[in-house]
Amino acid sequence: MPAPEIALTQRFQSAFTAAFGPEFADADPIIRPSQFADFQCNAAMGLAKRLGKKPRDIAAEILAAVDLDDIAETPEIAGPGFLNIRLRTDWIAAQAAELAADARLGVPSPASPDTVVVDYSAPNVAKEMHVGHLRTTVVGDSIVRTLEKLGHTAIRQNHIGDWGTPFGMLIEH
Repeated sequence: MPAPEIALTQRFQSAFTAAFGPEFADADPIIRPSQFADFQCNAAMGLAKRLGKKPRDIAAEILAAVDLDDIAETPEIAGPGFLNIRLRTDWIAAQAAELAADARLGVPSPASPDTVVVDYSAPNVAKEMHVGHLRTTVVGDSIVRTLEKLGHTAIRQNHIGDWGTPFGMLIEH
């Protein structure tokens, strides 16, 4: 399942090729989250300079060429040439169902899993423990869980350093 931004980018790049020719196939559609819709395509302003036309006219040409029927409702032209895109609820539901059916939730298995050693907090036994040790332990555990979810082998390690002072104290006493 591609992310919505990726699916929309692919569709808009195909539309650029259809509307303006193959030299525009790699033009960035500038898909961004929008406060007025789910996403917004902001490419018309940049393409207008290259094509020597008004941005709203470019947006209309893009709208005529883009095929979003299965992903989104018909986009609306707003302002100087923005295309506001609202995703279809049935498409979102299908993507969510596809993820829910996958045991790995869409996370691909690595081609060659690695073994990674993660040192959690490394407290100095010659000094007092403090909340900073807890913080780094939590961060280390989060990193280990992420690595394992990605399919790697993680070795949890909590190195206890600076034994010189405690042994010196033992010898002295």
